[in-house]
Amino acid sequence: MVERGLPPWTYTDPGFLALERERLLRPAWQLVCHVNDVPARGDYVTLDFMGELAVAIRGADGAVRAFRNVCRHRGARLLDGASGRCSQRITCPYHAWSYDLDGRLAGVPRREAWEGLDPADRGLAPVETRECGGFVFVRLAPGGPDFDAFIAPMREEFGIYRTAGMGPMGRVTLRERAVNWKVAVENYVDVLHLPVAHPGLWSLVGESYRLEVGEDGACRITSRLQRHAAAAGSPRAYCAWLPEVGHLPPERRDAWVYVKLWPNLAFDFYPDQVDFMQFIPLGPGRTLLREISYALPDGRREMRAARYLNWRINRVVNREDKALIERTQAGLASPGAEAGLIPACEPGLADVAARIRRVLPEAAS
Repeated sequence: MVERGLPPWTYTDPGFLALERERLLRPAWQLVCHVNDVPARGDYVTLDFMGELAVAIRGADGAVRAFRNVCRHRGARLLDGASGRCSQRITCPYHAWSYDLDGRLAGVPRREAWEGLDPADRGLAPVETRECGGFVFVRLAPGGPDFDAFIAPMREEFGIYRTAGMGPMGRVTLRERAVNWKVAVENYVDVLHLPVAHPGLWSLVGESYRLEVGEDGACRITSRLQRHAAAAGSPRAYCAWLPEVGHLPPERRDAWVYVKLWPNLAFDFYPDQVDFMQFIPLGPGRTLLREISYALPDGRREMRAARYLNWRINRVVNREDKALIERTQAGLASPGAEAGLIPACEPGLADVAARIRRVLPEAAS
């Protein structure tokens, strides 16, 4: 049975994006960082999500907490950059209000002028925070899914790959794309474009590529390395260099597994590393891809080579996808555009459309 996708106007309309922001995206769990991104006291990672500013920071007691990255005096942004390190306190550059690393208001210049100010009432505003597999998640507005239900599809995966012990490979990468966020999400779960648009990746995984939408709500893609068919260059070299990863079950040692969590987060599980990708709307036709890789310590030359080749393969895939999704956005924005067709073999696309319509019935027409 062939289904209809979402109406084209839902990919271009500012008003609809505003509804998505309030009903769907702000109440959803968002990934800020891994605890090993902030290994030392005062280390922090920021998140700018549709204009909402949050920061995860390691306190003097070793705990990682998340707050709104906003001074409680006049609302100035406190900490700059994607990541960094504070000294003993977080100090606002505007009026020098300062906060302990646990968020308590610690210093107010000209304190005598603030009669009646209770420091206990003006500490940094906390953000709802949870952790699983070493990853730190926040929720910016109430009303979304329970965390345990949200993260249920990932608990076993995080355990299999030992993500709690992983460290970052480099820094967070931010890639802007001239598309609506749903176009980018749909592309991630689109099965039929793989043999057409990604010859290198297709040679690596081929007909083993399978997508299922689970009862737990996750889109799960599984594939196995087709070593005999891998194309010359990075795909074949990756297969040749990838060493045995002893802690993984045998069926995962040559598997590439992708899991997309609703609405805008995905994890890629490889034998050599784990990546996350976050699709952050910047506007009706602009999306930020926020991504980074994590890996367990492994100094083997073969593993270093495999991780480099993995990066090369996915760099090509990202470039190919950029061209595809931006031409799709251009078509959706053109007069006379129609809702796309979704065949039965594309359950991931059907799931995206169904979920959007369920939360936002305005998208039904």
